Amino acid sequence: YNTVSGTLFDGEQGIDVIPCHYKREFIEWGERGKGSGAPVAVHDADYDISQAPRDANFQNRLPNGNVIDETANHYVLVVGEDGYEQALITMKATQRKVSRKWNSMMLGIKMHGKEGPFTPPSYSHKYKLSTVAESNDKGNWFSWNIELLGPLTDDEVYLYDAAKEFASSINFENSYNTSEANTEAPF
Repeated sequence: YNTVSGTLFDGEQGIDVIPCHYKREFIEWGERGKGSGAPVAVHDADYDISQAPRDANFQNRLPNGNVIDETANHYVLVVGEDGYEQALITMKATQRKVSRKWNSMMLGIKMHGKEGPFTPPSYSHKYKLSTVAESNDKGNWFSWNIELLGPLTDDEVYLYDAAKEFASSINFENSYNTSEANTEAPF
């Protein structure tokens, strides 16, 4: 469910996405049921989580009672038959494992260029995200399933350009794209 556009997607069918940017953050929340429900603070990836040891419910809790959630933020273009829309996919708790796997998939892609093999920018490839049921002794939930669909085609250059522009507009330090050399179109 896209909370901004109100679009509902079928979890089994999934969605096609182009990853544009990644940022790891620590989100600080007030006690559930108290306050506005908005984050109290957003801490960068270098936040010292030892300030918030795990409690009996396996939540990282600060001495003031606030909870810290380590969150993987994936900024993407959701591609559909009618075009595309920008979205943010947040992954925390058990989903961080999925996020790490996805990041590894992207970093593992190698293409051959004029100067030899290189890792292309994340927005040069498309992925299918769907849901899969999971469970453990604490309960049942749905998790992301991520499948590499392949590089964008010559007919999808407009998607590459839109994704590159979206990635540039976010302008965060912890980007998928770590060098200017990786921003060349692979077409």
